[in-house]
Amino acid sequence: MADKNTPDIVYTKVDEAPELASASLLPIIQSFASVAGINVGTKDISLAGRILATFPENLTEDQRQSDDLAWLGEWVKKPEANVIKLPNISASVPQLVAAVKELQGQGYAIPDYPETPATDAEKEIRARYDAIKGSAVNPVLREGNSDRRAAVAVKKYAQSNPHRMGEWTAASKTRVAAMDGGDFFSNERSATLAKAATAKIVLETADGEIVLKDAVKYPEGTVVDATFMSAAALDSFLDAEIAKTKAEGVLFSIHMKATMMKVSDPIIFGHAVKAWLKPVFAQFGAELAALGVNPNSGLGDLLARVKDNAAIMAAIEAVTAERPPMYMVNSDKGITNLHVPSDVIIDASMPALIRAGGKGWGPDNQEHDCVCVIPDNSYAPVYDATIEFFKANGKLNPATAGTVQNIGLMAQKAEEYGSHPTTFEIPADGTVKMILDDGTVLHAHKVEKGDIWRSASARKAPIEDWVNLAIDRQKATGYRAIFWLDAARGHDAELIKMVKPILEAKGVADKFEIMAPREATIASLETITKGENTIAITGNVLRDYLTDLFPILELATSAKMLSIVKLMQGGGMFETGAGGSAPKHVQQLVEENHLRWDSLGEFCALGESFQFFADQSGNEKARVLGKAVDVATQGILDEDRSPSRKVGQPDNRDSHYWFARYWAKALAEQTEDAELAAHFAPVAQALIEGEAAILAELAAVQGKPADLGGYYHGDAAKTAAVMRPSATLNAIFA
Repeated sequence: MADKNTPDIVYTKVDEAPELASASLLPIIQSFASVAGINVGTKDISLAGRILATFPENLTEDQRQSDDLAWLGEWVKKPEANVIKLPNISASVPQLVAAVKELQGQGYAIPDYPETPATDAEKEIRARYDAIKGSAVNPVLREGNSDRRAAVAVKKYAQSNPHRMGEWTAASKTRVAAMDGGDFFSNERSATLAKAATAKIVLETADGEIVLKDAVKYPEGTVVDATFMSAAALDSFLDAEIAKTKAEGVLFSIHMKATMMKVSDPIIFGHAVKAWLKPVFAQFGAELAALGVNPNSGLGDLLARVKDNAAIMAAIEAVTAERPPMYMVNSDKGITNLHVPSDVIIDASMPALIRAGGKGWGPDNQEHDCVCVIPDNSYAPVYDATIEFFKANGKLNPATAGTVQNIGLMAQKAEEYGSHPTTFEIPADGTVKMILDDGTVLHAHKVEKGDIWRSASARKAPIEDWVNLAIDRQKATGYRAIFWLDAARGHDAELIKMVKPILEAKGVADKFEIMAPREATIASLETITKGENTIAITGNVLRDYLTDLFPILELATSAKMLSIVKLMQGGGMFETGAGGSAPKHVQQLVEENHLRWDSLGEFCALGESFQFFADQSGNEKARVLGKAVDVATQGILDEDRSPSRKVGQPDNRDSHYWFARYWAKALAEQTEDAELAAHFAPVAQALIEGEAAILAELAAVQGKPADLGGYYHGDAAKTAAVMRPSATLNAIFA
């Protein structure tokens, strides 16, 4: 097992609402765990923590921070690894810049983020920052594939207490718009390597060869893809959709993943900003460039840079008046879909819009139908099929709906989310080639300046592990099981060649179906509408999208999902749900001292983590703790102790009190471990007797502003004071 300096269980330090909740919940967890001799420690994978760990030479000895992400990256490859992973920020450039500015204001002498690096020193700083932004954490930690589903208690509660769903009718004008060519989907090429190889990626131009990437190593059996999106086709598509949306009289919206896809999607987002303000860029291109405008950073950054230029502002207002109304992030504050690339994240934004009956908020602070622009056709059909299904059949009924579980291929940077180092905005017309060390040209694409080219890969061992995980899950449940793979797509066709022989060799081919995403979406919706269940067996991006889409339709949120990552070397990682709404939660806490973040995902992960630790270590007290967590979680649901949305009502801190009370009571009443029962009996009694005082102390702080000492890098003492305001509760766990 781990040495004395290594925690038995790592509880990750993250950002925003999940980290605020940890300030309240983690001391309770550590208190309970210590009684069983279990050390629950923390490792910092927050955006601020990653920044500080990257520039130790700029900091004083007291300010320096260990590289916890690198440490965790090694630990997840060990059989004793046990990680409770909360959602962290996958930073866009605006978020990264804001975090840097905050840290500098706190006295950390880290360098500015060079948006347009000119010197070698600036380029080196930029490269170090670029390793932090986007999905810097998940590819490092995910050394296993994903088993994600609604916990039985959570699903039963959702059926007994169905959430509100927006009405769908056939008359809805909401639709999905995607490119009909020139996108990543249509240009994809894929091959499986017969032997280990090293590849270089070059751009052959009329003026010579440009090396885009040298020495990319692939083991035998790796599926290697290459594709590109045509900038010209993208611009033509965006222009047409803006005009079409105006004619249809609905909201214009674009839905991207500009955080996880940290190279390609911000560029696509920038094209949308330029298309929206096309006449402005045509007239004032030089002035905008001189002001440092980068459309990839969004409309908000652009407006901040040009606000003192009356001519440009007038031109923007004139163009805006001619455009269709835009889907709004915050109507009251005038924050549009195009303001910040990380504000409208597709896996959170599209399910919310679909749950609302296809409605989005417009600039008039009213709900309207929307055109949902998703340029690439790889996954747009999932949302298109969902919208068309509900137009034809009406809204889903959560009270009777079955469930969609997910087995996701994500280990070892599988597929697109691991493609950042091999994604490029093409600097000149030419041909991009992937050339293996034996001279073989694996892939080649003729491209033009400004096109977005990328290569992604999936290794053989994770693919085989993924298929076997799916086989185990189907055997355990008997549910309908569908591999979401499109034989017409290069990458998926290669996976199908690997999937079918494994299923046949295991004698279970008749238990599984293989469908393209559009057909799989329809089949899954038909299945759950009948009250039956299905397993979606998907690649990495679809794993991310579907484990928001279906839970938001079934449960109203994806934060309550049970997410187990069976690490390939024997360890376990337990993910606690999505953090897409976390920024709004923080805003409400700062303004009103009310945190509506629901820690149910943390509760579910905690129970699994303790029971996994018992299996790995033989510590049976851990198993008792884990079983009692499940009882407490059920109590939270049965007694409706989850946080409310409005100030003055019970919030996240109240739910932690009830969770601790139910957990202590379950431990006091269990008969498997007399020592634990004896210890927790007086704890449970103290929590019961302290109810009135504790709830009064928690309620007393609401309605007033809260000072956290920072957004990305809050002050620990101030955050603890905000999140642990009950002296009575704190004394019980002192």
